[in-house]
Amino acid sequence: MRRNDRPAGTLALRDRIARELTAVRPLRTPLVRALALVPLAAAIVVAVPALHFYRSDMAALGSLRAWGLSFGQALAGVAIVAAALRESIPGRSLSARAVTWIMTVGLLMPGLSLVLTASSFDIGPAPGRAFAEGAGCFRASASAAIPSLILAALLAARAFPLRPGVAGALYGLGCGLIGDAGLRLYCEYSAPQHVVFAHGGAILGAMCAGIFFARLTRR
Repeated sequence: MRRNDRPAGTLALRDRIARELTAVRPLRTPLVRALALVPLAAAIVVAVPALHFYRSDMAALGSLRAWGLSFGQALAGVAIVAAALRESIPGRSLSARAVTWIMTVGLLMPGLSLVLTASSFDIGPAPGRAFAEGAGCFRASASAAIPSLILAALLAARAFPLRPGVAGALYGLGCGLIGDAGLRLYCEYSAPQHVVFAHGGAILGAMCAGIFFARLTRR
């Protein structure tokens, strides 16, 4: 059948597709794209204590346990964002087991940092100050996660996540870890109830925000 013998609807569709075809810049690998967060993550780790105050036991901790663990946790957060960017590419979705392992390790990482740095686990806010101090840590950590969360959401939206909830939860977790990495340089409380509800709550909040952003930016 010659072109002129085809139905008018088919010709119109082919002409419309031809008009709308444009060159598309291919995506770089998820890890390379996630590296865009490294300077921002480093800035967050430095800025959080600088804008508040440094914990009083910084000298006793030493550079490795203070700065080293914080930068290590921030880089782990960037790696989790890279996993989220892979999840956002159709055909490269992570398995359920991989998602479970990544989330489990990510959620346990702040606790591991605490175990490696705390001399005891009974240091907490003064009586009557638990809610105020907890709210302050939650606010500082959540606010610190927002810049990297926005950037991660834009990077993920550049692809086409078929499971935006999973992708958003992953990059929300990664960004939450980045914010917490700065928080631990000024908050020296080690009481489990404070760490779980204030620090852990901010990370979970970042995960929920990631899910929201992923669904909001879904194409």
